[in-house]
This record gives sequence, structure tokens and C-alpha cells, in this order.
Amino acid sequence: MASIVGALGLSVDHLRSVVEPLSDAQIDEPAYPAEWTIADVLSHIGSGAVIMQRRLDDIVEENATPDDFAPGVWEAWNAKVARAKAVDALVADRDLLERVESFSDETRSIFRFSMGPLELPFDGFVGMRLNEHALHTWDIEVTIDPTATVPTESAAHIVDNLELIARFTARPSGSTQAIAVRTDQPRRDFSIELSPDVVALGARDQSLQPDLELPAEAFVRLIYGRLDPAHTPSTVRDSGVLNELREVFPGP
Repeated sequence: MASIVGALGLSVDHLRSVVEPLSDAQIDEPAYPAEWTIADVLSHIGSGAVIMQRRLDDIVEENATPDDFAPGVWEAWNAKVARAKAVDALVADRDLLERVESFSDETRSIFRFSMGPLELPFDGFVGMRLNEHALHTWDIEVTIDPTATVPTESAAHIVDNLELIARFTARPSGSTQAIAVRTDQPRRDFSIELSPDVVALGARDQSLQPDLELPAEAFVRLIYGRLDPAHTPSTVRDSGVLNELREVFPGP
């Protein structure tokens, strides 16, 4: 399996291959979800790259990122025309990747990023970018190819880091049950514990019979609110829990 930085590099290359052939008319078409255009998604990817690179540099230089930096970046990107959002996003995306790749092993080992109560090491910081990058690339690609999936190289990393997003975005359905999930490519076993007030995602005993079996990339999309019936693989084996889980995980 590729390293987390290697997986991000593959995702950056994939995004470029998807976006570069698009016409101006296509860039202005709705993405997934439909309230955003493809240009809007690219603006989000590009502005996120600029902000993340600044934070990366500030951490290394032990500087505080100004509170008004991110809002200023968003304002500048919102003012761009659609084609500029696309072109500039690919440039900013590549710049961030090259900055991440430039870190020595020593710098990576001591790197720490604080976000509220969380403190992330280098791989966790890069993983945040990979999660967002891979899912938003899918948001664009699926409008061109309805059978698009999150690439295995990305899904293999993201599937092992879903607990945090699930903790913050899950909405209890009111029921109380434990749902066993098994993925392939890669093989993983999870338990989703539902109660009236809390949803908890964690590892489970592999000997238990799964209630839901699906590709890892599809499980990633489920947790991110992107596994509607029209984009669910035919290989999914569901004992009747999938519709409830779609409601539990509406996405960020």
C-alpha cells in the first residue's frame, strides 16, 4: 500500500486527469451535491490547499496563523471566475503536495498540528487533506462517470480513519442496535453502535456475521454521506440496515 503522502500524490494526479479535459460549460455544471458547481468544488480544494500550506509553514516556523487568513483566502477564491477556480486549484493543489513531499523524515517525526482538543502527527495532518481531496474529487468525477469510485489507494487509508468524522457528523436515528460491517479492498471489520443519543464507530470481532458487506471505498462514501441508491455498488450485501445508515450518516 502506498504511503499516506504517496496516496495523496496519486489523488492529486487523478484530480488533474479528471479536470483538465473539462470545458467551461462542464465546469459550471452541478457537482455532487448539486448545490455546488464543479468550479465551486475546485475553489474549495484550491483555497483549502492555500490555507493548509500556510498552516504547515507556520507550524514548522513556530508562528501562529492569523485568524483572518482563512477568511481572506475564501473571499479571494469566491471572487474568481469559474475557469480560474479550476486552473488555480490544480496549481495550489500541486504546490501543497510538493511542500508536503519536501519534509524530511526528521521533521515529519516531530511535526504536530493542534486543532481544538486534537493533536495530529504528520500523517494525520496529511490524512485530513487526503480524505477531503479524495471525496471532493469523487464529487466532480461522478458527474462525468456515474460509476466512479474513490480510488483504492485513497480508500485504503481513509477507511482506517473514519471514527473522527463519524463522531462529528453522525445523527442518531433513535434506534438501539449494533450493526456489524465488513469491507473488502481492504478487508476491515467495524461495529456501528446506535443508541438514541450517540453513534459510535469502531473495530469489531471478525468472527461475527456482518450485517453489511461492501467495498471499503463504498463504506467511506457511506460515512461521508455519498452512498445514495444510485451510486451504491451492486456487490453490496445488505441485511436491511443500509437505509438507516444513510440517515445516520448524512455527511459533513
